[in-house]
Amino acid sequence: MGAETPVTVMQVFQKTVKAYGSKDALKTKKNGEWTTYTWSQYYEECKKFAKSLISIGMETNKSVNVIGFNSPQWLIANNGAIFAGGMAAGIYATNNSMACKFIAEHSEGTVAVCDGVVQLKKFVEIASNLKDLKALVLYNADTVPTDLNCTVPIHTFDEFLKLGLDVSDSALATRMEGQRPGHCCTLIYTSGTTGNPKGVMISHDNITWTAKVASQSFGGLTPDDRFVSYLPLSHVAAQMLDIHAPMTNGSTLFFAQPDALKGSLGGTLKEVKPTIFFGVPRVWEKIAEKMQGFARTNPPLKNKIITWAKEKGASKNALAQFGNSGGSPCGYGCAHKLILGKIQDLLGLSECRMAFTGAAPITRETLDYFASLDIPVYELFGQSEGSGPQTINIPGKWKIGTAGVALDSTDMKVVNDTQELVYKGRHIMMGYLKAEDKTKEAIDEDGWLHSGDCAKIDADGFMSITGRIKELIITAGGENVPPVIIEEKIKEHAKALSNVMVVGDQRKFLAALFCLRVKMDDKGNPLEAFDDQALLVAKDIGSSATTVAEAKQCDQFKAYLDGALKAANKDAPSRAQNVQKWILLDRDFTIIGGELTPTLKLKRPVVLAKYMNEIDAMYNAPAPKPVTDEKRTGESI
Repeated sequence: MGAETPVTVMQVFQKTVKAYGSKDALKTKKNGEWTTYTWSQYYEECKKFAKSLISIGMETNKSVNVIGFNSPQWLIANNGAIFAGGMAAGIYATNNSMACKFIAEHSEGTVAVCDGVVQLKKFVEIASNLKDLKALVLYNADTVPTDLNCTVPIHTFDEFLKLGLDVSDSALATRMEGQRPGHCCTLIYTSGTTGNPKGVMISHDNITWTAKVASQSFGGLTPDDRFVSYLPLSHVAAQMLDIHAPMTNGSTLFFAQPDALKGSLGGTLKEVKPTIFFGVPRVWEKIAEKMQGFARTNPPLKNKIITWAKEKGASKNALAQFGNSGGSPCGYGCAHKLILGKIQDLLGLSECRMAFTGAAPITRETLDYFASLDIPVYELFGQSEGSGPQTINIPGKWKIGTAGVALDSTDMKVVNDTQELVYKGRHIMMGYLKAEDKTKEAIDEDGWLHSGDCAKIDADGFMSITGRIKELIITAGGENVPPVIIEEKIKEHAKALSNVMVVGDQRKFLAALFCLRVKMDDKGNPLEAFDDQALLVAKDIGSSATTVAEAKQCDQFKAYLDGALKAANKDAPSRAQNVQKWILLDRDFTIIGGELTPTLKLKRPVVLAKYMNEIDAMYNAPAPKPVTDEKRTGESI
């Protein structure tokens, strides 16, 4: 695979259109009806968009910004920008106007494509400050509001496509044929956990080679494969899965509804029955919680049968672990027919041959739960700087709890001194846009991309992330502590917690900030009231609390959180990794509150600044005894 002939995005697209032009490429649902674009229609729409870009004077190497929920228009704008010799630069829908301004300026955006009037107004507000901006394009709206005072023209999507009718095919062909596999075609902006995001430059070869290698690693894709698009397309994982992987072999992409993560995703899965599905850990956790909630309402006899079936599913997937014999335990066929197959149907995953997770840590408990349903969820690891995946678990090469083995024809190792994971291959980015110094920090002279993650690789080549170098806490005693692992362990033992952040840099001991699980309003703001999972925990521990304020005054919740911390500390590899104090915050961490990135990564500097008084109070109080001491279960504030 390392010797594959480099190709451009257009060449892959054209090959697929030639082979599968009449097959379904994109399907989107509106008012209960599916609208379909064949591969030929999809390709022609991308050409129209590219011609319109040429008609308004877009130069090569400029960008098109797209902000909004996943839709055919998002993909058409993305590929149209590439066809015209430019770059696609997606923007998270949660970004405010100032964050949009940074990316638009940095990427030299010529056109901004906006989902609805809310997103459009973000760009109307900043349009006069964007020297490269020539037009705004509105999708998911039939007309442009007349009361908007904007310094550049605003078009509906359909109107914009008509602007290029007079641009010749030869003019577009010149743009398309002038591109080379080594040219930049996409900008992926990092989440910006510590400052402004960096623009990751992805070449045609980066993305076409990676898509082909990744898809072939799990047996290749076919025109019969089905994907569901719902994760932010400004993220490299969604671009790889939704845009470029289906393009390799003519698979079909179904767009979920905008409220997918608020509850409608389940209905879409049942209708589409995807064959390939990627879920971030929170998606898998929500599915598990919902299923476990159903189980509590079942009569005892039914649950007994389900437990028996799940044991068979767990055994089958234990046998599937790397180095084991494979096959199915006695009674599995009956268990699948009676229970497991029906659960898979209920979830819409009965035809899913590959289910993946990544982008954040996932608990072993969640993975084991789905394995017991005979829905193996394969972990993978990747970064924007590596065009997506670097390691992957697949059938036959799967170790649950690891991030898998290296992608074919890539190299990977752990640096002895720092334990940092480094890797290289044709998937490594060109560099960071307008940031040569940052590029040199990320990619060394020998071509190794420094991931910033601490890792270990076992004798069979399976990689596990053990922490993040920039997030390592160095205690006053000089101990290097990886907080993410500790945080995930605490959440395993405290199901009522939504977020945990461990602190203790240059301090004598570790402490933690706890956030309880609560309901969210339509805008993503946390409410006071518990969500269903937190209410269930309250019932189990004998607490009458139904809000965060009540939990803070509740002895049962204090004992519950103390006990969870004690259990987590018992699993810690050293005493230095024991958390000795905690505080329960009034409000959960959220994207809208600024504590989380759009991909739900924790912005530690933001949290540290916001809650410095509460943190200082923990350390200014009398020093506690270790929470593992049997005579004392911990101290809270």
